[in-house]
Amino acid sequence: MSLRLARPWEPPYPNFGAIAQQRAQEQAERIAYTFLRDGEIEEARLTFGELHAQARIVAGRLQGSTQPGDRALLVYPTGLEFVCAFLGCLYAGVIAVPVPEPLVPRHLLRLVEIVRDAQTQHILTTSKLLPAIRQRFDNNIEKEGLTWVATDKLDRFWGDAWHAMPIEADQEAFLQYTSGSTATPRGVIVSHRNLSANLQMIQDAFQVTAEDVLVSWLPLFHDMGLIVKVLQTVYTGANCILMSPFDFLRKPARWLQAISRYRGTVSGAPDFAYSLCAYKMTPEECAGLDLSSWQIAFNGAEPVRMETLERFASRFGPYGFREKALMPGYGLAEATVFVSLTPKLRGPRFFQLDDGAYQARRIVEKVGGDSATTTISCGRTEWLDQEVCVVDPETKRLCSPDEVGEIWLAGTHIARGYWQKSEETKDTFQAYLADNGPGPYLRTGDLGFIREGELVISGRIKDLIIIDGRNHYPQDIELTMEEAHQAVRKGCTAAFPIDQDGQEKLFVVVELQPPGRKEIIPELEDVQRAIRRAISEQHGLRTEDIAFIKAGTILKTSSGKIQRRACREAYLSNTLKPWQTSEAARK
Repeated sequence: MSLRLARPWEPPYPNFGAIAQQRAQEQAERIAYTFLRDGEIEEARLTFGELHAQARIVAGRLQGSTQPGDRALLVYPTGLEFVCAFLGCLYAGVIAVPVPEPLVPRHLLRLVEIVRDAQTQHILTTSKLLPAIRQRFDNNIEKEGLTWVATDKLDRFWGDAWHAMPIEADQEAFLQYTSGSTATPRGVIVSHRNLSANLQMIQDAFQVTAEDVLVSWLPLFHDMGLIVKVLQTVYTGANCILMSPFDFLRKPARWLQAISRYRGTVSGAPDFAYSLCAYKMTPEECAGLDLSSWQIAFNGAEPVRMETLERFASRFGPYGFREKALMPGYGLAEATVFVSLTPKLRGPRFFQLDDGAYQARRIVEKVGGDSATTTISCGRTEWLDQEVCVVDPETKRLCSPDEVGEIWLAGTHIARGYWQKSEETKDTFQAYLADNGPGPYLRTGDLGFIREGELVISGRIKDLIIIDGRNHYPQDIELTMEEAHQAVRKGCTAAFPIDQDGQEKLFVVVELQPPGRKEIIPELEDVQRAIRRAISEQHGLRTEDIAFIKAGTILKTSSGKIQRRACREAYLSNTLKPWQTSEAARK
């Protein structure tokens, strides 16, 4: 493996706006986006020419009251107005800050923190949302210096007022605020060069062309929905079908039905979405489904589970879905988004490892047996000029091929750092190998290893549970709980350690299924016994306490990841919304 010898990649365009303008010149009448209201009804379409025209209007308005490098908060529901506003910011040289619509109080508090951190001068939204959001903001933040703009009501003359301006590749394009699974959200600085490099990596990995149809329900403020779907559409000239994540969650069948209806070729989501479809879709919802066009079904943003892949392939194989289309991958905001992906139409790859050795961070392959752990490859890492290393997080020395270590990355796609956080930027983005070794590298905070050129993720360093000198990955324990009893909600458990009398002990939080909860009450002791027994048998651990909480209340990031540290703090502070719990840890 070469270290820091790759030649930096040079983008073919100076900035992303130039790519969009090229699309408008060459493919002005081609449909870029179609938005489905309620996940089913075509509500709006946007050609590349119309996208350019709408972006010019937003850019012209911004140029009238901003300076290049100013920040603008984008608060939108899923829809085409967001896409125009985002591109308008880039046209104007304004740094876009996409955020979720504040539907609950804690979302609003997070947005207020982002406004203060990013020092945004403008808040862009729709005329429908503006009054309610503005009132909420005015009650929580200083009003001075904030300009509110409803981009769907801007006069067309602003498009004529826009003037193209020189934007260099290394200028900031947008701030991607991290979802905060293990820490306070931070603004990742993504430059036009970072963005172009990562889009090229995605195109190379997906082999996307202008003939492809992308289908997405992913949130547009989140890196996977924004970059992998929305911006990749502009980069390649493909066609994209969009729907709201809320419409998907209300009826998961809408996702697969849209792929079938529009002959989607590229679509993906976190693991839980595949599980939802496999478990929840009825025979009536599957009637007439044809998934034979689906070539790239990528799975990322949270741990990929073998059970999910196998069940999804089995469930939808009769409807034309090919198991080889499943493509587990890995990425993070600090690397713009994309890092690794399973080769196209090869299918998932698994490695069976000796369980005892794996817990000691050693890689020993083992075929079958009760003491074997099955791990899933997140695919190839050799894309563009990217370099991936596995490093001992304590000594900062390269790990041997048979060791688990921290994943370190380098390449043109690695973001600039965290907005106004120089110390955290230095710690995370400017790491060097021991003894004045090569660098700088991005420290991902994720544990894993490389096997036969493919990346396997084991877990996060800060989430690692160490009991009696043995390492346990929380996602493995969480999967065990979810399989222990049918009353446990999939993807809604958290495992974490708490120190008691100088010893780390295991505590877990568990959501119960919402339907028929009254029927579950008499069986609660059975659920508890099943969870304790499964954790003991599969991990050799004693569970100190199980906190059962109401459905829909476990703490997650905006992208759906379990916030284990936040769950731990809520448990200790007695702020969980309990179904039933003990007082064991609150002495």
